Amino acid sequence: MRVTRDTLLKLARQTVQQRMAGDKGIVAAYLTGSLLGDDPFMGGAADIDLVFIHRSAPPASREIVRLSNEISLDLLHRKKADYQPPRELRVHPRLGHEMYDPQLVQETEHFFEFTQASVRAGFDDPVNLMQRAYAFLRAARERWMDLQFAEQAPGDALSQPKGPGTLVDYLSAVEDAANVVAVLTGPPLTERRFLPTLQFRAEALGRPGLAAGISSLAGGLDLDPALLREWLPAWEAAFTAAGQTHRYDLRLHAARLDYYRRGIETWLAGETPQAALWPLLQTWTLSANALPAGDSGHLQNWQSACAALGLGGEGFAERLEGLDRYLDTLDEMLEGMTAQYGLEPL
Repeated sequence: MRVTRDTLLKLARQTVQQRMAGDKGIVAAYLTGSLLGDDPFMGGAADIDLVFIHRSAPPASREIVRLSNEISLDLLHRKKADYQPPRELRVHPRLGHEMYDPQLVQETEHFFEFTQASVRAGFDDPVNLMQRAYAFLRAARERWMDLQFAEQAPGDALSQPKGPGTLVDYLSAVEDAANVVAVLTGPPLTERRFLPTLQFRAEALGRPGLAAGISSLAGGLDLDPALLREWLPAWEAAFTAAGQTHRYDLRLHAARLDYYRRGIETWLAGETPQAALWPLLQTWTLSANALPAGDSGHLQNWQSACAALGLGGEGFAERLEGLDRYLDTLDEMLEGMTAQYGLEPL
């Protein structure tokens, strides 16, 4: 069967109808993510991002449902109170953009239209724009400080490889830093298109070097794409093993393996193969963090890759210093923009 965007939209509507018929506590459901664009596929794989709003707290915040090897449902569940008061969503770094332009699928109360109208009113005002950017900057700086304090803890050997938990936190800080740039001209970045979209957003700001800075912090500025191809089997093995544990991140659900693999392979076969680094490194690090400490084989493969990227031992300390400088650059940029808009310091 040939799967098209229209096929995915039909599946989205069917899913919402079935869920809302079986759960009267759902007051609305809307579509978000790549399916709102013209081409949600990468390598023939895509997911369907749906958000269900419940009258009270839902039993789970997220579900991944396999429809085929190439297609999965990514279902977020939130309670109605998360959207109150609606005007405060204008400055929410993620939920504001999500509610600005989704596609309503179904609702049982007059909730969505009023909430969206409240979000859109003044959404692009400079004060709201800057608050969303500062929210990501503060989150990145807090993560950096936690990592810096841990790095300076007594008995910590700089030459020793860093554990996956440390690298998960580091990559989260880098992601937050990248989103400072991204949200100044659009919504937050997504995993599979992370680096190319960041490049586009940085150029839109007239600051293309900010994208190169993030690539450098991830170890990919001078990366030989051949290494990424060599790492793919070890990455897939770790991803698969992590999905069989009891503590894996839902992004590592077995239904998402092809979603990431085909995206990575698409970049590797294209004109910007370095774009494959972010989804590979992020999910590989999450996989390593989910695996038991005794699983030395998968851990060693991941550590070797991190060392090649300058993210292990003394190299990690250098990356952490680089992140500090990058965050200072972002802080100075936002201060300048705040003054240019005639706003009080935020």
